[in-house]
Amino acid sequence: MAARLKQGLIRGEDGHARCFWPGDLPDYLAYHDDEWGLPVADDHRLFEKICLEGFQSGLSWLTILRKRENFREAFSEFDFTRIAKYGKRDVEKLVNNAGIIRHRGKIESTVNNAKKAIEMADEFGSLGAYFWQFETDPANRPKRLDHSTLKTLGKTPESIALSKDLKKRGWSFVGPTTAYAFMQAMGMVNDHIDGCFARDATEKARKKFKRPT
Repeated sequence: MAARLKQGLIRGEDGHARCFWPGDLPDYLAYHDDEWGLPVADDHRLFEKICLEGFQSGLSWLTILRKRENFREAFSEFDFTRIAKYGKRDVEKLVNNAGIIRHRGKIESTVNNAKKAIEMADEFGSLGAYFWQFETDPANRPKRLDHSTLKTLGKTPESIALSKDLKKRGWSFVGPTTAYAFMQAMGMVNDHIDGCFARDATEKARKKFKRPT
């Protein structure tokens, strides 16, 4: 069982100190250790994440994570060129799919956002090129990221700007808190707490990462 340390850290049975939020749940630990915060440029993964963050609104990410494979199957692996063609029959099928979150508004939003994603990819060359222009300037990041500081970062000027721009372009379910959670997960910031073993590895990956343009 994970032992709680200071400053929002826990020590797992493997001896690693890590961020508190995955606890000792194997699937959540794998997500924290191997995925969360590592930089992503792939358009389908970016679209998947921004949509799933919208579905998460009012729920926990663990709930979404445990349904993620069902979401991928239901939404054509988040290929937005395919989702954009969904019609009323497809939406009704999704509303009745017990394997996902059956929220009509969020389902219809995903179809709408897929259409907007096509427009965005045409304009910028890729979704990656669009999203990564909102990466936080390192000069605006906290010098030390402890638990208390992390709790103040529910939204940031960059996530507010991203949210506003997406809404201006016709996207929905993309508020500033949702946008920041997306930025955290996709590596646009490194929000592993100081002392977490994954923080250094994530920072190295960010330094090597070629930003899409």
